[in-house]
Amino acid sequence: MSPSRFSIRLQKGITGGFAPPEPSAVYTIWKEPDSEVTISSWVREYGQPISENSTEKTVSLTQVNELVNELETILREIPIEDPQGSEDIYGLDIGLLWGSHDLEWSNGGPEGCGGGISSVRPTSEQKQSFKRAIGIIEEIVKLE
Repeated sequence: MSPSRFSIRLQKGITGGFAPPEPSAVYTIWKEPDSEVTISSWVREYGQPISENSTEKTVSLTQVNELVNELETILREIPIEDPQGSEDIYGLDIGLLWGSHDLEWSNGGPEGCGGGISSVRPTSEQKQSFKRAIGIIEEIVKLE
């Protein structure tokens, strides 16, 4: 059973350097106790300026329960970079943040990846698991 309270954030565009990254999409999914799951989507087309326009919808927990459980299981098994925000160790320019009562997981750091070197290297299997985690979030975002 998925947690009664959780938050998930996926950001496409986390690598930067001297200048901060410019995200192309941000998806936020959250659930509070005794409420439905809220999904917020913000997408910027390539070459367009950053705007504040986003869409929001709600879905029932039963629609996402299995996916959320699978996502949490994956995140418990895959590493994050060390130090945090140093390097995009999965090489996908995507940051993912998970928060629940018993698990906090985040790659990419709050300001993206700044060009450092991580002491952690994921295996090819862990990279595939990270890709699956992204796929799960994208499945949830597409739910009606």
